[in-house]
Parts: sequence; structure tokens; C-alpha cells
Amino acid sequence: MNTSSPIGVFDSGVGGLSILREIRRDFANEDLLYVADSAFVPYGEKSPRLIEARSVAIAEFLIDRKAKAIVVACNTATGAAISTLRSRYCMPIIGIEPAVKPAVEKTVSGIVAVLATSRTLSSGKFAKLLTRFGDDADILIQPCTGLVEQVETGELQGGKTRDLIEKYLLPLLERGVDTIILGCTHYAFLAPLIREIAGPRVSIVDPAAAIAHELRRRLEGNNLLSPDPRSGKEAFWTSGEPDDVRPVVSQLWKADVEVGRLPKRYC
Repeated sequence: MNTSSPIGVFDSGVGGLSILREIRRDFANEDLLYVADSAFVPYGEKSPRLIEARSVAIAEFLIDRKAKAIVVACNTATGAAISTLRSRYCMPIIGIEPAVKPAVEKTVSGIVAVLATSRTLSSGKFAKLLTRFGDDADILIQPCTGLVEQVETGELQGGKTRDLIEKYLLPLLERGVDTIILGCTHYAFLAPLIREIAGPRVSIVDPAAAIAHELRRRLEGNNLLSPDPRSGKEAFWTSGEPDDVRPVVSQLWKADVEVGRLPKRYC
């Protein structure tokens, strides 16, 4: 591990590309590795033990590829595995969690909604967030079953996707919600449709920029920022079928990319 080593990022599927996108904006000269654990998506319906095991396996893969830092670009995996990963590996490991604090600071109506998977919303980590930052607002939680699967197939604007978002969002808006937390990285790709349905007076809080900022802070603190002025490259892998995953990654990344198959020993 040195300054020229890549940054590793992983998620249950393609949702973490929303975090990778923000990292690329802020780290133009860094090489990036991305793993979509598509054979096990969605994590939100899996047991904490399985999510932890998958997170460790993917971390081992990224470390074997000489990653100098790992970003767990998944709220569910962060809740289930971040403590284990940090106890095992002596390197910067950055997790993600629903942005409750900034949402509470932003709301005018005092009513905030969290859109996330059921596993994230039932986690102890999320409960601690509510205890720390939730006293100054009425925080409504909304599990959004099915939205991850829509993003995984690249269906960002279709009728089924719209129907699901309206199903989850309209009752919250009727209750006066003026701030929406995207508590799953997949949902960032649905933000345009969420904004359209919610209207211009509703704020959407996406933690991607904060994750990139924290990554920079951790790399600077460990003297791991690359001094190389060249443009960084990206490499993508999946535990699923590359032929199925590649078109969606290319769609979301807005460039044709190659997606490799994660070696069996990490699956």
C-alpha cells in the first residue's frame, strides 16, 4: 500500500457507483476499483451475518489488488460490517450512513423522511443516529422494497419505478415532509424522478459528497494521496454475470466499460 495504490469501493450492486462518481469528481488522478456484489443483491433482504461475510470477502479482494483505502458504498453493509472491517484491516475504511444530522439542520417544516432498505432502518447503527440527531425533528422512516431492483436493471424512469416511488413518497408528502434523506446509494440514481414527484420545495439529502470529503481527509491524514498528475483509471468487477451487469454499469457510469468476474474464491 502506497500513494500510487488504488482506492477500492464496493456495494451490493451498482448503487455504489453514485459514490464512485463523486470520488472521481474529487480525485481525478486516483485509480479506482469497484466491486458490485450482484450475485447477492439486494443486501437489504439478507442476514447481517451474510452481509458481514460478503463484506470481508470483497475487502480481501480489494486488498489483494493493493487498495490503499476501502469505501463501503452501502448503508446496509456499513451497518453490518464496518466494525469488523476496521478491526481486521489497518487502512482507511470509510462507511456511509443516512445523513440524519444535515437533514435535521436543513428542514423547515421539522418533518424529515428517510428512504432506505428495511435492513438499514432496523440496524443498531441507524437507531444510534436517531438518538444522536433526531430529537429536533419528526423523522419518518420508509422502507422502499423494490427500488434497488429497479436500479439494478437500469429502470430509472419507467412506469413501475414511478409507481413505487409514488407509493412510498406521496403519504410522506401528505404528512408535511420537506426533506428527504436518500438512505441507500441506489436511490441517488432515482433522484431526478424523486424530485419530479416531490416538487421543488422538498430538499433531497445525498451523502455522496460528504463521503468523498471524508475519504480525502483520511488519505491526507495517512499521506496516501497520489502525487501523480495523470488521469486515474477505473476497473470494475461483479460477483454476478458480467454480461448482465456491464450494460447497467455503462448506463450509470455514462461510458462503455468492461466488467470482470470476481474470482470464485471471493464469492
